[in-house]
Amino acid sequence: MNRELMEALDILEKEKEISKDALFEAISNSLVTACRNHFKSADNVRVDIDKETCEFHVIATKEVVELADDVMDPAIEISLDEARLLDPTVEIGGTVEVEINSKEFGRIATQNAKNVITQKIREEERNVVYNQFHAKEKDIVTGIVQRKVGKNWSVNLGKADALLMESEMVPGENLRPNDRIKVYVLEVHSTPKGSKITVSRTHPDLVKRLFEAEVTEIKDGTVEIMSIAREAGSRTKMAVYSNNPNVDPVGACVGVNGARVNAIVNELFGEKIDVICWDENPGNLIKNALSPAQIVNVFADPEEKTANVVVPDNQLSLAIGKAGQNARLAARLTSYKIDIKSETQARDAYGFRIEDYEMEEYEEEELSEEFEETIENTEGGDASEE
Repeated sequence: MNRELMEALDILEKEKEISKDALFEAISNSLVTACRNHFKSADNVRVDIDKETCEFHVIATKEVVELADDVMDPAIEISLDEARLLDPTVEIGGTVEVEINSKEFGRIATQNAKNVITQKIREEERNVVYNQFHAKEKDIVTGIVQRKVGKNWSVNLGKADALLMESEMVPGENLRPNDRIKVYVLEVHSTPKGSKITVSRTHPDLVKRLFEAEVTEIKDGTVEIMSIAREAGSRTKMAVYSNNPNVDPVGACVGVNGARVNAIVNELFGEKIDVICWDENPGNLIKNALSPAQIVNVFADPEEKTANVVVPDNQLSLAIGKAGQNARLAARLTSYKIDIKSETQARDAYGFRIEDYEMEEYEEEELSEEFEETIENTEGGDASEE
């Protein structure tokens, strides 16, 4: 048994996660390459390897000629006398298999064989890394901040380094070398120099994956994340739905005393997270999305994906939010263009009391032409994805 070779293969398989089959293939190719360099030809050469003992044999198939003087190329021909020492029944014109002693290979042939093995190991190592992280594409991984590369950061993910570009960094987030952070894997590309991995700290799905990892009910499918809108570093709104009437989706995500949501907030360095209930009724969904503001009424048009929202006079600024953030995130979360007015603005614009119209009635009956015209001509707080 070739014990040293076996031990070397075991180490490579364990540390590099390269399969032994790939390593045996590399050895076989290297020996064929060595034959080609030594004999100037290897078309008639094969390598037999016993995968249990790591014993290998290099075999050349040679054509039998009558006399030694007739041998034009010793690499592919053999005299009848020599051939019959190996196979007494062989005749002229037949073939015989001759084992080649690999120790006879010259220094250059041996070096080339070594290079073939080394190159194969590098290729397999790159493939292992690529496959490992390609499987984690669109998922989160934990990395250690390494160093700054221009305006970007290099993040070590274990077997590979990823690039956290400036555009994918949270504004105001102060990263330092050796910080442990969770990142969202955007893309993984295979290049001649290895895998190129780009990651993000701003992608909305980063928050989604963090909740999937933290909340058992989301992981087992009891609670679903229906929609998510995020302004990285500031606030995230997330709509959740429960497939079990006995499970409160918001409570499951928040956790006892806010333990679950606080763990995610800490991971995001204090980013605020609003968790709301998903509702098939667009009016109710928009009402939930605009929380914590109180809503008087919502008039939603599912076909046009627009909604007119009326809030108490003292709730207008809260509904719109600082620099329009609350309304903007609600619009992204619901995919509706939302127009927000106070009760006074709505009364002046529409000419009747909004509270006389219930959401359900609006969805079942068409508005009067007079009301439609007043909606088109009104001005107010406008929040859209734009």
